[in-house]
Amino acid sequence: MSDGAAKITNKDGRTAELPILSGTHGPDVVDVRGLRKETGLFTYDPGFASTASCKSAITFIDGDEGILLHRGYPIEQLAEHSNYLEVSYLLMYGELPNQQQREQFEHTISRHTMVHENIRTFLGGFRYDAHPMAMLVGTVGAMSSFYHDSTDINNPQHREISAQRLIAKMPTLAAYCYARYTGRPLLYPDNSLSYVENFTRMMFGVPAEEYTPNPVVTSALELIMILHADHEQNASTSTVRLTGSSGANPFASIAAGIASLWGPAHGGANEAVINMLDAILYSGETIEQTIARAKDKSDPFRLMGFGHRVYKNFDPRAKLIQKMCHDLLADLGGDQPLFELAMELEKATLADEYFIERRLYPNVDFYSGIILRALDIPMNMFTVMFAISRNVGWISHWMEMHEDREFRIGRPQQIYVGAPRRDYPA
Repeated sequence: MSDGAAKITNKDGRTAELPILSGTHGPDVVDVRGLRKETGLFTYDPGFASTASCKSAITFIDGDEGILLHRGYPIEQLAEHSNYLEVSYLLMYGELPNQQQREQFEHTISRHTMVHENIRTFLGGFRYDAHPMAMLVGTVGAMSSFYHDSTDINNPQHREISAQRLIAKMPTLAAYCYARYTGRPLLYPDNSLSYVENFTRMMFGVPAEEYTPNPVVTSALELIMILHADHEQNASTSTVRLTGSSGANPFASIAAGIASLWGPAHGGANEAVINMLDAILYSGETIEQTIARAKDKSDPFRLMGFGHRVYKNFDPRAKLIQKMCHDLLADLGGDQPLFELAMELEKATLADEYFIERRLYPNVDFYSGIILRALDIPMNMFTVMFAISRNVGWISHWMEMHEDREFRIGRPQQIYVGAPRRDYPA
């Protein structure tokens, strides 16, 4: 806690001196917990953009400086030296694993990749054209009926087992949702493969042929998953915490997070990028015309995948994924008009003073959308890929919340603007 306090007085003269709290990084915050008791007032903050709903030691973001830390480690270092499961361990337990811990964690996850056989039957109940996200929300929520032996949220061992199951089984469930949607056969996991290789095999492999992982594809997806593993108190993570605060089981809580992610304002940005590029390509519009439209305030057109609500300088994840995007497109080769257009658009905006002055740089969604499209992953699977990656972040916050002595059920206040009290007409 820092020195000083914020003083607030209501219209009746009742005053509260609210303590100011300090974290490891970031701005100080006013502790408003005593505000209503002492003054009868409470705060108004639509979207909670200026409100800290919890204390967390998992992720820190400085949007002005373009900083993203997981447990104190810069995302740039984790992307260069780590893999997704090691980052998962870090997020869950707070420290990087030693060799023995890493091997044990990887072994545990690999032994939980299979799902209950009846889940395959459960998926068969969805319409043939059901959206993969609809299937994923329903199937993850239904997991509590298949794995109810680990849903005692007050038991730390149950919480850990559920977390391990969710990390291990999410790629399997996602691949099964894709298979159900496309009519492909459902493949069992192959635990001799790495976490990402196993997922790509279940997505693209067939029983009639041996699957050989493409190292460039594996590296691209590994990086995407690391860069999307957690992003602090965003809409879906806050949804997981709010749902979990009621005592809901972990599977229901994560299903709620997936549902929140499904919203186009949250998890659909990379899909919007591809839709934009497709529209530009098929319109025959030049890059110069596209740039001019983006600058024209009277034109409703906006460049998707540029700028970021949190990062006011640059998105540190975008710098990391940019090179991977270029390497992947070079490896794939061939006639790629959509990707050539994307690279021309990137080059034009990075050299244009209008975008430089406004710090409208390509963000992680711009490049991840291009990568997923290049890998022939259909657009209705883009948000599913996001969910696989963010899964460990949701789990880590859910576990942290249940270890926090200050946590209580979420109950936001409101400003009532409806009709005043009135009597039912006689």
